[in-house]
Amino acid sequence: MPRVHRYAQIQEALRQLGAAPYRFQQILEAVFRQHVLQFSAMPALPGRLRTALAEQFGDSLLALRSVQSSQAAQADKHLFALEDGRRIEAVAMRYRAGWHSYCLSTQAGCGFGCRFCATAAMRLQRNLSADEICDQALYFRVQGQPLDSISFMGMGEALANPNLFTALECLTHSRLFALSPRRLTVSTIGLVPAMRQLTEQHPQVNLTFSLHSPFNEQRSQLIPLNRKYPIEDVLDALDAHVAHTHRKVYMAYLLLEGVNDSRQHAAALAERLHARGRQTRLFHVNLLRHNANTFAAERFARPSEAHIHQFRDWLEQTGLKVTVRSSFGDEIQAACGQLHASAQEVVVD
Repeated sequence: MPRVHRYAQIQEALRQLGAAPYRFQQILEAVFRQHVLQFSAMPALPGRLRTALAEQFGDSLLALRSVQSSQAAQADKHLFALEDGRRIEAVAMRYRAGWHSYCLSTQAGCGFGCRFCATAAMRLQRNLSADEICDQALYFRVQGQPLDSISFMGMGEALANPNLFTALECLTHSRLFALSPRRLTVSTIGLVPAMRQLTEQHPQVNLTFSLHSPFNEQRSQLIPLNRKYPIEDVLDALDAHVAHTHRKVYMAYLLLEGVNDSRQHAAALAERLHARGRQTRLFHVNLLRHNANTFAAERFARPSEAHIHQFRDWLEQTGLKVTVRSSFGDEIQAACGQLHASAQEVVVD
């Protein structure tokens, strides 16, 4: 797949067709302001140009379609069909304060085999193109939903897909989605080389590291990638990120009852983070509730609410900054670790 988003391809096509430069701006106005996604429905363009662009790119500017949706109180899950028949899921979340956030996918399936994750059961089918990543956001935008923030925490390991970097360029480009990089969050299980690339190329994008255990042996059982990039290497990459950006990084910690929720785990986690020295103040721990699913390799349980808050207290007593994150959409299998794209096709739009 080319690592160039479609808008750059359209601009080059217009040049080759001899179209005036302002025609490209007319297309961008149609897509991002008028929410018109078909060349045939852009009357500002000459008929011949509409036909030529549709022949080259297809009439629709959306490379996916919603085939099923599920609604919960504060989350909607959408099953998208890609042009080759692959399927992915994305989640739209609504906070009570009025903020709209979106959890997007970067791969169809995932090849890293994390023991608690439903997506891992699909195995990796393929990387999404930059357009398929951005089109999830475009779909919600043309539905009239504000793109207040986007996280790449859906299906797949975001930093394993090199097309993510092209997608970030598209989402932050001032003439396209025009999103602030500070409203974008990339989550990783610890792909160190790509973490360093993100630091260099998109330093203002938020970075979240999914830790889930402070002990290498246990983390390797939960997240096999840890054998290649152990905790120490990932924390060194996070140190470099903080030193370069002077911005906060997030440590996601999924609490699994009787597995990684002991006081010993809290103490070891605190020790690892306080070893960062002065930069510890920019390491923020996000505690996540486990969301049960039927596809994960192992069956884990969620600790009680009392124990979750006790674990938070243990960490805060050491001086760490900690948040117990809200969990949206677990009743429709839309929460963290539950995405699987297994539903039967039902066309809804």
